[in-house]
Amino acid sequence: MSGPTEGDEDPQSDEEPQSDEDPDVPSEAVLDELFATIESRQEELPEGSYTASLFSHEKGENAVLEKIGEETTEAILAAKDDDREELTYESADLVYHLLVLFAMKDLDVDDLREELRDRF
Repeated sequence: MSGPTEGDEDPQSDEEPQSDEDPDVPSEAVLDELFATIESRQEELPEGSYTASLFSHEKGENAVLEKIGEETTEAILAAKDDDREELTYESADLVYHLLVLFAMKDLDVDDLREELRDRF
């Protein structure tokens, strides 16, 4: 299974994008690297990029909001079925699409960290 990372992908595919990033990135830096890739795709809008297609989709922001709803439902169903592997996979998809929404709203991972720090 592929995960919600970025590379050359078919925007029409049901598969999530493939990673072209360094597999040796420390796990604590993965969200930062993913978000940097998302921002790069937003700025450059490379043809064939799934992420770029979300930023230029004819539905606009609604396309990402629909994906967030879809991935949330899939994560809930995986949890209900006690399928840890699927729950992890769908949660990664959810986080990816949430980060795309953050980029659309001029938010970033640091905004999320700050909010979480304020709560705890």
